[in-house]
Parts: sequence; structure tokens; C-alpha cells
Amino acid sequence: MLPTLLLALDATVLNLAIPQISADLRPTGTQVLWSVDIYGFMIAGLLVTMGTLGDRIGRRRLLMIGAFGFGLSSVLAAFSTGPEMLIAARALLGITGATLMPSTLALISNMFKDPRQRGVAISVWVTCFSVGVAVGPVLGGALLEWFWWGSVFLLAVPVMVLLLVVAPVLLPEYKDADAGRLDLASVVLSLVAVLPVIYGVKHLAEYGVGPLAFGSLAVGLFFGVVFVRRQRGLADPLLDLRLFADRAFGAALLVLLLGLGLMGGLYLFITQYLQLVEGLSPIEAGLWLLPAAGALIIASSLTPAVAQRVRPGYVVGGSLFLSVLGYGLVSQVGSVGGLPLLVTGFVLIYTGISPMMVLGTDLVVGSAPPEKAGSAAAMSEAGMEFGIALGIAGLGSVVTAVYRDELSGALASDLPASAADTAWDTLAGAESVARNLSGPAGAELLEQAREAFTSGLNLAAGLAGVIVTVLAVAAIVLLRHIPAGGEAPAGEPDAGTAAETDGETGGKAADGTAEAPEPSRT
Repeated sequence: MLPTLLLALDATVLNLAIPQISADLRPTGTQVLWSVDIYGFMIAGLLVTMGTLGDRIGRRRLLMIGAFGFGLSSVLAAFSTGPEMLIAARALLGITGATLMPSTLALISNMFKDPRQRGVAISVWVTCFSVGVAVGPVLGGALLEWFWWGSVFLLAVPVMVLLLVVAPVLLPEYKDADAGRLDLASVVLSLVAVLPVIYGVKHLAEYGVGPLAFGSLAVGLFFGVVFVRRQRGLADPLLDLRLFADRAFGAALLVLLLGLGLMGGLYLFITQYLQLVEGLSPIEAGLWLLPAAGALIIASSLTPAVAQRVRPGYVVGGSLFLSVLGYGLVSQVGSVGGLPLLVTGFVLIYTGISPMMVLGTDLVVGSAPPEKAGSAAAMSEAGMEFGIALGIAGLGSVVTAVYRDELSGALASDLPASAADTAWDTLAGAESVARNLSGPAGAELLEQAREAFTSGLNLAAGLAGVIVTVLAVAAIVLLRHIPAGGEAPAGEPDAGTAAETDGETGGKAADGTAEAPEPSRT
């Protein structure tokens, strides 16, 4: 729970600190973007590698190495003396952060063999992530109100110290005793496949269609094909593609990727709406997001009990239909007085995706054999990272296109060209230009920009609702064969206990760690 809570906090607090960091370190606009993005780039690029590495060297060991590195990197980030040092520290945070999430999920699958217990444990895991997302903006805003910007990074230090103290006592070690060597060529190929794709998607979201974005995507996809071909020819692949032969594994991964992607993409623009359209401060915006986070926490906690009586496919599909209603409400929000409708819609969206997060993650991790739990957990996390990046790019393109189209015909003809370009680019730019205009012109520009942005948000929410409707039907169809109660269907032993049903159990290695049981032949 500790690293999961912390990583969720760390993902949200930096954005609030950007104004103070800019005033203190004076980074360029490009350096600001890299200080934010490099963290996600490194996590996404190394998740698969770190998940597989944990299978080989031990998941508890990797978790502790990552905790030590994350705490040290947090101190470096907090006391950065220049933008270059901050970017380097954020990169180290991403590298070490990539070790934490797969390790926690893999350890959960090892500690809780019973499907019911595992479902509850993953529900708690999701809840911790939700709590971190919920309190991150509020806690970060409070720290920035009383302390300097580096304090938001120091949140990690006491948490990681506590983890390093208690992990050797409370957590069991587990690794694959028969794992082969780590293929370094596959590690490099995974990086040069993932990083260009993530960069291309983010570039599409920020700057629209262009040769750089498509070039990055093409490079990433090319090396992705090379990576897959290499994995198929290796006796000990970095990514075991045989996991995708399990229908539940592939379907759950697809639902997680698209469902979280759409929610994550819309979340970005909802936070902008709260601050730039409604005019709320960061702390006030964070407080208005708390009801949705609270709904997610409650729904995540209740999901395992519901899944004991109703098939997971029906739970996931039915709850996604509830989130469709939320997307529909957000699509009707206006630029004036839309706060109650927006918050209500977002509560329904979060409530609807909670079972998907809990049961989808459980199906991905539970479908893998014990010795591949780290790799499966890494794929679950990587799917979430890719999904959110794709969601931001796709929905971001919709919001940006509508905003620019509506505003281009509404700008005053006597507005200077440079000011018009700034206002046309983003809502934040329009707000900056409006403050410098005298008389009613500034208020009129700001009203037009807010209406244009809201129109883009409405269309993006409507499109997301349509896609999630299709996704809900797909979840019911693809996952309907899984019975209630978390047990595997007849003739398909649960991957986490397949070895035991075949009469084989794991023993103890010479160093006292648990050995992976022999894979079932059934």
C-alpha cells in the first residue's frame, strides 16, 4: 500500500508546483515540459523490464532497491539548483518508480493465492491509488502554501524509509528459480519502441498532427515489431507473449487500456475547466474532485463482494454503462454554472470505472502463472500508461480542434496578431491575453474562449461515452465465461494455483526464498 499511495501522490503534486519552480529555477518552456514528462516517459519505458527483472532477482528485493532509489531521487529533486538537475532527478524518479508498482502487484499475487482474498487485496491496492490521486492536489496545495516547492518531493522520504524498515519483516520474497538471464538487447528494444510512441502521442496532444509526431510513432512501431519478433525466438523472453493466449488476460488488458485512457484524457480537461473556466484555485479544484475520488474508493471496496455473486464480465460491463451516464452529463456542462453537473458526472464516471480497475487488474495478474506475475503486473501498468497517453492525445485533439475552430471566428479584428495567436493556441493563453486588454474587450475574449473550450470538452465527453458503451458490451461478451467468485471456469485451472492442482507446490531455495512451482502440464 505504501509505494502505491506515494506514486499516486507524486503523479499529481508536481503540476501545482510548476509556477514556483519556474520563478525559482527559471527554466525554459521546453525544460518545464521535460521536467513533467520525463517521469512518465521513464516509467512507461521500463515497466516491462522491471517487472521481468523482479521475477528474476526477487520482487521484494527489487521493491526495496526501488524504494531506496526513489527516496534518494526525491531528495535530489527537492534541492535541485537548476532545471537540468531537476530534469535528471525526475528521470531517476521515473526509473526507480518503474520498479515499485509491478513489484507490489506481483507480491499481492504471491501472498494471496485464494482468488477471493486476492480480489480484496487488489481492491485495497486500487483504493490506495485512488486516495493518493484524491489527496495529492489538496496536500500539495497546502505544502506549497506554507513551504517551498521542494517540500512536495520530500513527501516520499519518510514513506520510503518506513517501507525499507518493515518490508524485510512483513513481505515474503519470491522469484522464479528457473528464470534465464535478462536479455539486454530486448531491454534496449523495449525502450526504443515504447519511448518514441509515448513521445509521439504526447506531441499529438500538445501540438496536433505533424511530421515529428508521426515520425516518432513510426519509429516506435518499427522497433516494437522487431521487439516482438525477438521475443518469439528467445527461450527466456523479456515479455512472454504466451500470456496473451489467455482470453481473459487479453480482454482485461484491453478494457483497462481503453477505459482508463478515456477517463485519464477527460480528467486533464476537467481540471482545466475547474481552474480556467470556473476560476477556482488549485486547492479549491482539488476539493471539488474529492467527491469523485470518494466514490471511486467506496466502489472499489464493494467490488470484490459484488463479484462473489455476479460474473466479473457483467460487473465490469454494467458499471461501465454507469460511467456512460456520467460522460453524458459532462457533455451537457455549460461554460457558466456548470460546476454541479460536472461534479455529478465525474462522480458517476469514477464510480463506473472502479470495478473495471479492480477486476481488470485482478484478471490480468491472476491469469498469469506465479513465476510470471511480475511480467503480468508490468503489462497491466504499461497498459494503463499507454491508455492514459492515448486518451490525452485523442481527446486532447478533439478539445483543441473545437476550441480553435470556434474561437478563430470570434476574435476581434483589431486584436494584434501575436495576441490573437496566443489566445487561439490555448485557453490559458486566452486568459493571459484577456488580462492585458483594457475595457470590455478582455472580458468578452475570456467569455468566448471559455465557451469554445467548454464546447470542446462537451464533444470529447460525448465521444468518450460512445466508445465506453462499445467497451461495456465488449467486456460482457469477452469476459462472460468467467464465473462469479473468482474461480476459474471448469477445465481452465486458475493460473495462480494451477501448479497446486497438478500436485506440485513450490519449495524453498537455498537462500530461503520461495521457488516458483513447476508449470502445470494440464
